[in-house]
Amino acid sequence: MQIYNTQSRKKETFVPIEPGKVSIYACGPTVYNYIHIGNARPAIVFDTLRRYFEHKGYQVTFVQNFTDIDDKMIRRANEEGITVRELGERFIKEYYQDADALGIERATVNPKATEHIPEIIALVQRLEEKGLAYACANGDVYYNTQAFASYGKLCGQNLDDLEAGARIDTDPNKRHPMDFALWKAQKPGEPAWESPWGMGRPGWHIECSAMSMKYLGETFDIHCGGKDLVFPHHENEIAQSEGATGKPFVHYWMHNGFINVDNQKMSKSKGNFFTVREISKEFDLEAVRMFMLSAHYRSPINFSREMIEQAKASLDRLYTARDHYAFLLESAKDAELGEQEKELLAKVKAARDGFDAAMEDDLNTADALGNMFELVRAGNAMLSENSPKQAVAAVLDALREMADVCGILRHRTDEQDEQVTKLLEARAAAREAKNWAESDRLRDEIVKLGYVLKDTKQGQQISKAI
Repeated sequence: MQIYNTQSRKKETFVPIEPGKVSIYACGPTVYNYIHIGNARPAIVFDTLRRYFEHKGYQVTFVQNFTDIDDKMIRRANEEGITVRELGERFIKEYYQDADALGIERATVNPKATEHIPEIIALVQRLEEKGLAYACANGDVYYNTQAFASYGKLCGQNLDDLEAGARIDTDPNKRHPMDFALWKAQKPGEPAWESPWGMGRPGWHIECSAMSMKYLGETFDIHCGGKDLVFPHHENEIAQSEGATGKPFVHYWMHNGFINVDNQKMSKSKGNFFTVREISKEFDLEAVRMFMLSAHYRSPINFSREMIEQAKASLDRLYTARDHYAFLLESAKDAELGEQEKELLAKVKAARDGFDAAMEDDLNTADALGNMFELVRAGNAMLSENSPKQAVAAVLDALREMADVCGILRHRTDEQDEQVTKLLEARAAAREAKNWAESDRLRDEIVKLGYVLKDTKQGQQISKAI
């Protein structure tokens, strides 16, 4: 597999540290609010990366953290008159609800920053002992960027260039303007933990270094996140981790591109800032996932209702095809393959190979989806009620396998409740009696319950609308 490594700025062949295993760390949300559409993109993209590795037989350890202590959390908790912990627990639950609806598999571990204070303090002490961190009289501890020679290697800029382009924080305690906080002294009304430097709390960057190394080791395979995290967050993680261990921190850095909304940068001030929860009131979030996968993950993507509608229409096509093949399979017979079926099996193999080739090329989900639609076009053109079971099963199995990697087509065909089953039986009886008015009335009832109904030679074909 080829992966574009942000640090080397080129595609590299993925070689895991341990054969057959992949270790991945993904930066998770700060849990002070519902996740927004920008948070959804890396969650979907790197969930798909994980799914593909698992599809290829790798054992994946996937760690995604929750930042549950920071300035925004403290501010909102104070506004609501609750503790930071209560706020964090609330929005972690809300995150899982949105993530489930987006088809995101649960991480192997979801560590919380507040549950790893001892590891964070130990890492800061290690940096202090090496001369890479310094404590201030007020209890703050900063990273000494001048003492880490390769600072800036991820974003491709040296310390002077970064300083020149930065909005400088004129903290008099800093030795250099680009130094960043590892530990923050407690301010009135803030939650805090005991430390060698007094009561305080961790800085944002040190949390991810401590948690990733605890669960994945001092060097691991892949670190991923949004492009906005390259600097300063991931740059600072490298400085902290490699400064402490003297070893390479991560072998491959993967970053997804930005999201624009209606061709404008997403921001609250422009009124084009949408949470996933808000979007879920208008669209099934599976359509949002389909939309996200329709472009290469490193490319910028433009979010609009029109694009989500297009993604939903594409999903509908795949659902219709899947349910049609499943329906054909129920009555298909074992029979010898003819020339057309042999040609179809060759097309199935080509679609499978094309899908894998696209995914192997730096997770090109857009081209991978293209191969799914090529498979469906072939299946629709060449399958009928007379097709041998082997041919129908080959198309259906390939479609389900690709869909599973992409995290789509999750609504099952057999999710009809007892009420729908009774309506279908009553409608079948009405049609047998040639009571067409009653048949139409029952069809309308079934459609109102969220199903698509077709009459075929084999009987009533039902599928769940999305």
